[in-house]
Amino acid sequence: MTEYAPPLRDIRFAFDEVCDLPGLLKLDEFDHVETDMVFAVLDEVGRFAAEVIAPTNVDGDQIGAQWIAGADTDDGWAAVSTPESFRSAYAKLVDSGFNAIPFEPDFGGGGFPWLVALAVQEMFTSANMSLSLCNLLTQGAIDALQHHGSNEQQATYLPKMLTGEWSGTMNLSEPQAGSDVGAVATKAVPTDRGDGSYAITGTKIWITHGEQDLTENIIHLVLARTPDAKPGTRGISMFLVPKFIPNEDGSLGDRNDVEVVSIEHKLGIHGSPTCVLSFGEKQDGAIGWLVGDEFTGMANMFTMMNNARLSVGLQGLSLAEMAYQHSLAYAHERLQGTAPGAERGVQSPIIEHPDVRRMLMTQRAWIDAMRYLMYFNGATLDRSRSSDPAVAEWSTRLAALLIPMSKSIGADIGNELTSIALQIFGGMGYVEETGAAQYLRDIRIAAIYEGTNGIQGQDLVMRKLGGDEGSTVNEFLASFDDTIAALANDPTMEKFARQLTASFDDARRSSDWLNANDDVLDKLGGASPYTRLLGTALCGALAGKAALAAQAQLDSGDVSDTDRSFYDSKIVSARFFGEQILPTTSGLAATVMAGADDLFAMTADQF
Repeated sequence: MTEYAPPLRDIRFAFDEVCDLPGLLKLDEFDHVETDMVFAVLDEVGRFAAEVIAPTNVDGDQIGAQWIAGADTDDGWAAVSTPESFRSAYAKLVDSGFNAIPFEPDFGGGGFPWLVALAVQEMFTSANMSLSLCNLLTQGAIDALQHHGSNEQQATYLPKMLTGEWSGTMNLSEPQAGSDVGAVATKAVPTDRGDGSYAITGTKIWITHGEQDLTENIIHLVLARTPDAKPGTRGISMFLVPKFIPNEDGSLGDRNDVEVVSIEHKLGIHGSPTCVLSFGEKQDGAIGWLVGDEFTGMANMFTMMNNARLSVGLQGLSLAEMAYQHSLAYAHERLQGTAPGAERGVQSPIIEHPDVRRMLMTQRAWIDAMRYLMYFNGATLDRSRSSDPAVAEWSTRLAALLIPMSKSIGADIGNELTSIALQIFGGMGYVEETGAAQYLRDIRIAAIYEGTNGIQGQDLVMRKLGGDEGSTVNEFLASFDDTIAALANDPTMEKFARQLTASFDDARRSSDWLNANDDVLDKLGGASPYTRLLGTALCGALAGKAALAAQAQLDSGDVSDTDRSFYDSKIVSARFFGEQILPTTSGLAATVMAGADDLFAMTADQF
């Protein structure tokens, strides 16, 4: 199943009612963008995703990326081929200009808010996650070069990276340096070329789209150590290493000494080549140039990684949406059993069975709530660029808090919802031809890459929560006081308000317990359930805000039957989240505050 219906109405609702798009566009940074422009662009993106990208998804899974040995290529360099449908769709994507939507107009970008870019990412990822990863990594590399690259680097590389003619990658991991980035051993030694370049030697692993046949050049951002580097992350620098070194006129010059040694055979995202790259094996080292100052590589890379982490959380939403659409269609079509209240002896569509309804409502409520969280996070990143110092300072703090939650919630819930979608298909979900299994296989990686979800929890508890003793968390929770009060004043949402209050109490008690606890094992042992707890509570709060906005639209009286159905569905979805998902926070709070004694009650040998 490759059909995809872009959720444009849902996206617009989240933009207007949860993220305050009109207010965002009043910032000086976006005063050239109008609301109608935003939705006109998204309409075209949705059409493109459905008609051009979605039909390629099956090829990505069934044909996948293929490694070609150097002995079998014309130039003697090992290569990677992608399905022909990928190449055709990507060429059309370059022509569309959609890659450049959020970037600076000085380099050919559209200058739109990052919020808009997230909506583009959602639709492209739903349509084909493997192909969309090429764009995602390129956007991260562009962001890093915009913030840290020299004027010459920006002028040379950004224009073609914005169009998508050239792609970008991030190169952190090595065989001995996965989550422990401080163990990076790739070397960077100054050359005698007279252009400030370095010779890069080493091996990088897990490099997404590190080699492919979609773009004419690939710009690698590589973490490496100069000869006088200190141990650990303090001694890491970032280098720009192009596959082909550009000539002064911008045309492609000599092939650089970067080669794909192999690609991984993976559970999912088969169409995305996950590469082992060798730097400096064939010549005297790959030629690279320092990005930013020496020894600032980790700080530079985090510019790229923070946006990537939000985008990975968004992948969970994207595949959950696609899987939901297909499981919903199947639930309408599949006849099985007789539903309660139906005529005896007549088979009912499985959507009429209570357990299937629970699965569909769980998907629907979480998808709505995740979309609110991801887009709210994106809008907060945009507001961090405000010329108002107070707005910028608060938004910067809040975005930093939200990113590990968005990544973790999106990845974990995306895994759960794609599994639920497969369950709705029953036995047919377990066979490949329905396509249900692909979404589950593809999204499994989201909880692992760009920092495992365990690392996200550690970052949230040790740095974001502990860094200011819970000040940002408490301020953000307090910002929903009016939302809770308004929910409590509506008889149909009073139960939602009580549960949201209880969930916020769970979040506050857990936050206080973690901050007051000096035992690092207790903090780290509770980090993952705390991330789930806080993320669930905040999703509930944003869903409550959305429900109030939908009710206000209904109360206005000026709504069509179609609009009335839409707004009513948003209220029902939010109420389900509040009454049936939010109660999980009490158990999570108990787990957080149980401490780590039980985790270490057995020795390692007893397992």
